[in-house]
Amino acid sequence: MNLVYKNNQVVVRPAIPQDAEAVRSIRNRAIEHSTALWTNTPLSGADGAAWLAPHLRRGSAFTAEASGEVVGFAVYGPWRHSDGYCHTVEDSVYVDDGEHRRGIGSALLGTLIDAARHAGHRIVIADIEAGNTASIKLHERFGFEHVGTIRDAGTKFGRWLDLTIMRLPLA
Repeated sequence: MNLVYKNNQVVVRPAIPQDAEAVRSIRNRAIEHSTALWTNTPLSGADGAAWLAPHLRRGSAFTAEASGEVVGFAVYGPWRHSDGYCHTVEDSVYVDDGEHRRGIGSALLGTLIDAARHAGHRIVIADIEAGNTASIKLHERFGFEHVGTIRDAGTKFGRWLDLTIMRLPLA
């Protein structure tokens, strides 16, 4: 299976350890400025590398490069850690500020879905802050179906947030 995607704007490839700082930087901007990640604690360099390491071992991390710079990343990982969920994974797709609406999220998500399918997973889950219509529409374009929305599931920036859950069967 070819896990490299190229078009005239972006190259999506498997992530490598040297991508950890760029991935951490994108994650930290999402932590600090968006409701995509429901934490207020940015990752240190060591924490960012430790967060990325299991994804690298699994082969479930990808980066998008434009003009030689990492401008986005996507990972999948266990949705839940009990044995019974071992064939269900959760996706995460992040595109750096100023790089949206260029097809980068689509390239990353398409690559991620192909990789999860190739790895033998059965379902991909997307847990999305309900107000993130761009992410919801992106997932819908790839065939994800809306499973439900949990009202007031978490907080960030002093307000309650709803969680939309979507799923894509791979088998």
